Amino acid sequence: MARRNNSDVEDLPEDKVITREKFREALGIFEYIRPYRWSLIGGLILLFLSSLVFMVFPYLMGKMIDIAQGQEVFNGMDLKDMALVLIGVLLAQGFVSYTRVMLFARVSERGIADVRKALYQKLVSLPIVFFEKSRVGELISRITADIEKLYSAFSITLAEFLRQIIILVVGITLLGVTTPRLTLIMLSTFPVIVIGAIIFGRYIRKLSKERQTALANTNTIISETMQSINAVKSFTNEYFEAKRYGSSIDKVVTVAMKFAQGRAVFSVFIVTILFGALFFIIWQAALMVQAGTITAGELVSFVAYTAILGASIAGLGNFYSELLGAIGATERIREILKMEGEVAVEKPGEIKKPIQGNIIYKNVHFRYPTREDIPVLKGIDLTIHAGQRVALVGPSGSGKSTIVQLLQRFYALESGDILVDGESIFDYDITDYRRNLAIVPQEVLLFGGTIRENILYGKPDATDEEIIEAAKQSNSWEFISTFPEQLETLVGERGVKLSGGQRQRIAIARAILRDPKVLLLDEATSSLDAESERVVQEALNVLMEGRTSIIIAHRLATIREVDCIYVIDNGRIIEKGTHDELSAIENGAYSGLAKLQFESI
Repeated sequence: MARRNNSDVEDLPEDKVITREKFREALGIFEYIRPYRWSLIGGLILLFLSSLVFMVFPYLMGKMIDIAQGQEVFNGMDLKDMALVLIGVLLAQGFVSYTRVMLFARVSERGIADVRKALYQKLVSLPIVFFEKSRVGELISRITADIEKLYSAFSITLAEFLRQIIILVVGITLLGVTTPRLTLIMLSTFPVIVIGAIIFGRYIRKLSKERQTALANTNTIISETMQSINAVKSFTNEYFEAKRYGSSIDKVVTVAMKFAQGRAVFSVFIVTILFGALFFIIWQAALMVQAGTITAGELVSFVAYTAILGASIAGLGNFYSELLGAIGATERIREILKMEGEVAVEKPGEIKKPIQGNIIYKNVHFRYPTREDIPVLKGIDLTIHAGQRVALVGPSGSGKSTIVQLLQRFYALESGDILVDGESIFDYDITDYRRNLAIVPQEVLLFGGTIRENILYGKPDATDEEIIEAAKQSNSWEFISTFPEQLETLVGERGVKLSGGQRQRIAIARAILRDPKVLLLDEATSSLDAESERVVQEALNVLMEGRTSIIIAHRLATIREVDCIYVIDNGRIIEKGTHDELSAIENGAYSGLAKLQFESI
């Protein structure tokens, strides 16, 4: 029976047009703000109060002008009294603004931290297929650039957007009450500005997404180059990589300049309309002062309010485009968050269902999801009893590593099944199941921390005594003990400060600490020199004792003592038996390999 529990993983989404429905969906990101909703509500209330207090200043300025001209204001207040009122307003404004900023900071910092954690947890929970279909640079862009857009929206843009709206509503209301005729003239400019904002906003959003995509491509190049720096150096392709990255950056600059040009034209449009209208309104107001319809103080207040409203409208255009960009980023993030992970990211307890290690492959057919036109396994049948050592040999590309990867449940099967202790591996809890397995790969990539941290990866809660014992059993302690900092020695990025043999022994120590029921060795000694291979092989022999072991090997000398050897070719098992049995087959595939290797020694 074929199992397809993870075969339908989709690629990262392409940017799409934001519809009203998608905008409503984008608001779903606010679920990460829910734990801090009272801080958000408090911040919004203070934002409203702060905006109201701010709008008092132009009104008081006008009254000061009227007092200076000898008019009675507020039951005979003088300029000294007005100054004290202004000081009080300033102090209140300062207190309210400080508290508001801190409340919004709490919401944005903690809310975005929760988004980052959720996105990272989702990424590490996704199946291998997802990462084979996605580029590392694009994923990094999701966690960095896209979330940074959200952070900007939560911490600054959203609050300022609401602030400008409050200022507009309050300002227009005050002007409508105090100077209705001038207010009508001013409001006549609104339709042009709003229509322009909508048109430019859509254009700017498109350019913003193009810039994000171009930037993600540059991140991909950086990631690929850094991960393959040895190849870059070996082939002296520094100039090629620099040119490739430079071309990518030039594309970013080209798109970014278009983006900046769009925003610049939009700003010019807003400023031109606003200032043209402002000059016309001031001219009308001057005529009204001359006719005695309004006072000089009311004119000053009106001009101040008009300038504030103009700045708010101009700011709304920028904040609107930034919010659109944040919505686009939200959509891409939510697409990942909505994907179904293969594991639950939680602290594991005791293994609920330990296995014995009896393994059966039943007519397994398989194609990689990223190249479905090529059959890789074509009816694999094999049986491994608990505690047996089994080797897989054959030419590169024959399907040996695939057999091991399928046992780890990295992929779904096209057809057939894999049984462990008589039960399909797809019926086990995936985390619980994988904790019964351990692998020592050919290319060991250590994490950039200490030796202790890398060994602990096999069992995070292990004691120092367990770590040292695992290091001794893996023949690692003999070189670890020579380092001045011993277990606290930093291994460098990807373990570059250790030799290949030392990295292999650290990987073996990690596997020993895990104490697996099934051990997978993927050509664990093929890249080592003779002395390193001897030491590592001794450690592997210790590790394999009492465990079901599957060994992928090119060097046949390392598998002479295994219980059974399967010869794989073109996705099929063509021979099986012990070393002596297979060597005795005249013109057999294994005997041919054995003659080539042993006669050359």
